[in-house]
Amino acid sequence: MNISTLFSSSAQGAVPIYAVSQAMLESALAGPLERHATWLRASAFTAAAGKIVLLPGAGGDVAGVAFGLGADEDPLAAGALTAQLPAGTYAFALTPPGTRGTALALGWAMGAYAFSRYKGQERVKQRAVLAWPDDADRAQVTRVAHGLFLARDLVNTPASDMGPAELAQAAEEVAREHGARFSVVEGRALIERNYPMIWTVGAGSPRLPRLIDFRWGNDSHPRVTLVGKGVCFDSGGLDIKPASAMLTMKKDMGGAAAVLGLSHMVMDAKLPVALRFLIPAVENSVSCEAYRPGDVLKSRKGLTVEVGNTDAEGRLVLADALAEADAEAPALLLCMATLTGAARVATGFDLPPFFTQDDALAADLMRASQSESDPMWRLPLWRGYRGLIEGKVADLTNNPDSPNAGAITAALFLERFVDKAKAFAHFDIAAWTDRAKPGRPLGGEAQAIRAIFAMLKARYQ
Repeated sequence: MNISTLFSSSAQGAVPIYAVSQAMLESALAGPLERHATWLRASAFTAAAGKIVLLPGAGGDVAGVAFGLGADEDPLAAGALTAQLPAGTYAFALTPPGTRGTALALGWAMGAYAFSRYKGQERVKQRAVLAWPDDADRAQVTRVAHGLFLARDLVNTPASDMGPAELAQAAEEVAREHGARFSVVEGRALIERNYPMIWTVGAGSPRLPRLIDFRWGNDSHPRVTLVGKGVCFDSGGLDIKPASAMLTMKKDMGGAAAVLGLSHMVMDAKLPVALRFLIPAVENSVSCEAYRPGDVLKSRKGLTVEVGNTDAEGRLVLADALAEADAEAPALLLCMATLTGAARVATGFDLPPFFTQDDALAADLMRASQSESDPMWRLPLWRGYRGLIEGKVADLTNNPDSPNAGAITAALFLERFVDKAKAFAHFDIAAWTDRAKPGRPLGGEAQAIRAIFAMLKARYQ
């Protein structure tokens, strides 16, 4: 989706939007909305969140829009507008004190997203257009929305059209757009180049596994490395998932999609960092070539891993990628993955957990999370659970015996492959919105990347 088509540079002739919280309703009815007060009361407008009332003009046209913000707790509330308004150009004429134009415009853009790749043109709704708010940072809104839309599109695309090769192509297009240096290690070359676990997990599929890699920026700048899980479809392997659990497994490459969207933001903003992007891209399939429960795998780092369950494949492919990333001792190493169902049980779909031993990094992330209204929550890398990931016949197991603390033990497993990075954090994201909210439609989502980008800007800009 072209972000520029969602906005107008001119407010001339635009229909005014009066965004009203419950706290300011009476003053608005006695002020800017006074001539529409009778109509709004008759329409039972109470400024409930997401509620809109079209205000009639003298000639039967739309003279304005009253938009309810409820308790005014959602900075992205404007995302509820685009799906409800008729086609036309609109401009905010009233907002609560302190409202930022950048947040209004970003919410508007996020709500305009629609995944229409497989729909006929006649089914694609024409969208309303917003006149840019005067104080909106247009470049910031555009780059963030573009990164989000890119990630959402990748997650929403079915696995039939989004395998390891297609994911590599998408990454290469972003790399080329920004002048990054792109490379890929594919198929049996993974064995020759010592990425054995990426090869093993992907070997059960005829769609060859690969390690996607690009670099951007000045090598004299602080190195920031982003690693994302790129399991393009996860059947569970020989430990096959039930049918209901496979329905959304096209999203199992959501970590890769998220870091690709984040990489676009970093490169578009030209942050002074040496960026590296790594994606182990595989399909976890069932075949005579698939790896088995009980197999012992050697990793790039040299640690051996006992396979307790072939459906715990994400941590295996990430381990090889993290070992590669860690070898350069980056200033910051971030990993994003749809790694565990345990994370969803612990914090739900709205609140992705993250894990780090670095208190300063955790504080920066939480600060950015609050400022950007991009939720996340820190969970502990509890050392007391390290024994749970020790293997019986190998150094490690990918499937601890205990059914408890699954998100933590998965994060501890990944941490074993990181020694040299100055700071490390792992995000266990859902990559999916299960209940539509303003600006966050049902389907693929790049959780936490708006906050991470804000943190990176604060640290390095």
